[in-house]
Amino acid sequence: MLRSENDIIELIQQDEGMMELLEAVKLLDLPDWWICAGFVRSKIWDTLHDFTHRTRLQDIDVIYFNPDNMLEEEEKRFEEMLNNLTSGIPWSVKNQARMHLRNHVAPYTSSVDAMTKFPETATALGVKLDQQHKLVLSAPHGIEDLIGLEVRPTPFFMLTQNRMQAYHKRIENKEWKAHWPKLTITHLKDI
Repeated sequence: MLRSENDIIELIQQDEGMMELLEAVKLLDLPDWWICAGFVRSKIWDTLHDFTHRTRLQDIDVIYFNPDNMLEEEEKRFEEMLNNLTSGIPWSVKNQARMHLRNHVAPYTSSVDAMTKFPETATALGVKLDQQHKLVLSAPHGIEDLIGLEVRPTPFFMLTQNRMQAYHKRIENKEWKAHWPKLTITHLKDI
């Protein structure tokens, strides 16, 4: 049973594949880096659904924060480096110091600040290895929704009608409920 952040950390530590990917990203020595979103969320949902095989991810989201080099080409270079370290992994590397431009919002102050502005609370989380290779979890909106199989918008997405429309479109496109039937999904009328 998953009840705490420590339970999540232990679950990930027991997954050799996840730990290998974390080790690969750590080798890049990116500032304020995290593997986030579906990498953690899907592992938890799969476990809570008693799936025997891991759900295939569209991509592995790596975020970092470097205001000194906001070139998109740099992100592509890091993706290429990760592709050379691993085989067949769909990496997506994004510098959160520039993502506010794409998202048309105020600049983020860190990778964790950017996570607070992800669409769903259950997706707004990340893991990384610290300097001592200890696994660290960041869940700025807590883990209650994640382990409770609740999908709801983050407070940032509830601020405007446009963001809520984007949230609903994303929920519709992801079709999470079809894959993980125990999920409860919060819609605009529920708020």
